[in-house]
Parts: sequence; structure tokens; C-alpha cells
Amino acid sequence: MGAFAGVARGSDEEPQLITLRHEPAGASGPVLGYVGKAVTFDSGGISLKPGNKMSDMKFDMSGGAAVLAATDAVATLGLPVRLVSVIGATENLPSGRSMKPGDILRARNGTTIEVINTDAEGRLVLADCLAHARELGAERLVDVATLTGAIVTTFGSTHAGLFSDDDEWCETVRAAGLRTGELLWRLPLHEEYAKAIEGRYADIANAVENRKAGSITAAEFLRRFTADVPWAHLDIAGVAYENGRPYAPKGGSGFGVRLLIELARANTEAPTLH
Repeated sequence: MGAFAGVARGSDEEPQLITLRHEPAGASGPVLGYVGKAVTFDSGGISLKPGNKMSDMKFDMSGGAAVLAATDAVATLGLPVRLVSVIGATENLPSGRSMKPGDILRARNGTTIEVINTDAEGRLVLADCLAHARELGAERLVDVATLTGAIVTTFGSTHAGLFSDDDEWCETVRAAGLRTGELLWRLPLHEEYAKAIEGRYADIANAVENRKAGSITAAEFLRRFTADVPWAHLDIAGVAYENGRPYAPKGGSGFGVRLLIELARANTEAPTLH
């Protein structure tokens, strides 16, 4: 897991790959794979973030927290669904051991990654976690991550970004959000965006230097690690914290927990996707 390990190199804290399973007797439907980004503090690494609002980067673990909480709730409710959850937890810090722009990492699935910006670390964590979830048997994937500032510019604190390579699975995820009040808006994937992340010295690059389509190119990066498994990516950077909702006026909002629980409930009745 060279991508995940590359992010973790700068911290004195050991990274944690958290895997949880829920498979009660009588469970039905395809195996769900929930994947969460849990960067417990994100300084940006060598590509250091500005100091203003950096204190909020303790919330960069919100996707992982949502997956953890939803998995606990699914088990507590005893939902008859097969679920495997994978959470990649680490810090992204600058030190003498940190990954540097220009480094080449090798991900779990063998893909080589050229590091353009060390602050595009969440997709590196998720890349190996998505591959791991597939190896553990996930047949439907959803990843949840505070992935890009670009999504905040696009949607503010109202919608999370939704990306998918499967129309039916995408609609299933979107509908779960509608029923729970956790709103998603789908953005496109396209071969031209995929071409934008081609690397000069590796298979792909972890960021585009011209800053065009930042959220979409990040999703195209993740798509390289999902193979043929129906997949949806939720970019929750604008809705994960400080979103002003009456039930969570400050701090973490818990966005994604209700959606993932509802998705698990609906999955017990889900038809086979093609």
C-alpha cells in the first residue's frame, strides 16, 4: 500500500488501516463496501496549506468517521446486509521523512503515482483502501471523503458532490441521500478528465497543476482503483463541518451517516445491477 504509506511517512504516528465486517445470518444482497478517508490532521505536508483555518483540518477525518459510525449503526440495528468497511487513518505532516512533490508511489493494485502536490493526499489514502475493499469482496463501493476545496466552491454547504461509474448504483445512492436529507449532486466523469491525470513519469498524477476541474479529476483518480465494481464517490468537503445546520451548528455535522445507514437498509431489497 505505497500510496497510503506515502502519506503517513511524515507523521510520528503509525497509520491505521481499519477494517470492519458485518455479515449476520440471513444477510442478503450484494456485499457493500464503505470506504472512508480519515486524515486526522492535514497540514498539506510539504505542499503546506496556508495557516488561516488550518485548525479546521482536524475535521479531515470526517469521511472515515461517517463510515465508522454508520457501520456501528448497521450492526446495532441488525440490518440483514453484508458489509465490509475500510478506513484509512493517518496524519499528513511535513517532516524530513515526508513524501515530496516529484516522488513516485506504487499503489496496492500496482498503479504508479506521481506526486504533484502533497496536499492531494486523500486520494492516495483512498486509492489503497478502495483496492483493499475490493480484495475483501465488496460488490458495491461507496467512498466518503472531505476530498477537495473545489467542491466547496461549487456547492457551498448544501450539496455534496456525487461521482459514479454506474448509473443505477449512482441513483440508488442519490435516492438514499434524498430520503435522509443528505443531498448529493452528480458531476460528470469523462475520458478527457481521465487524460488530465496522466503522469509524466508514472501511470497517473495525484493532482493537476492548472487547477482545472479539481473535484472531477480527483474522482477520475479514484476511479482507477475500483476496477469493474459499481462505485460512487461522495466529496463531502463542504458539508462535513461548520455547515450551520440547527442540529449541528458548529463542529462536525455527521454528514453521510444517515445516508449510509439508509443505503444499507435499501440494499437488502436491491435488484442486481448490470
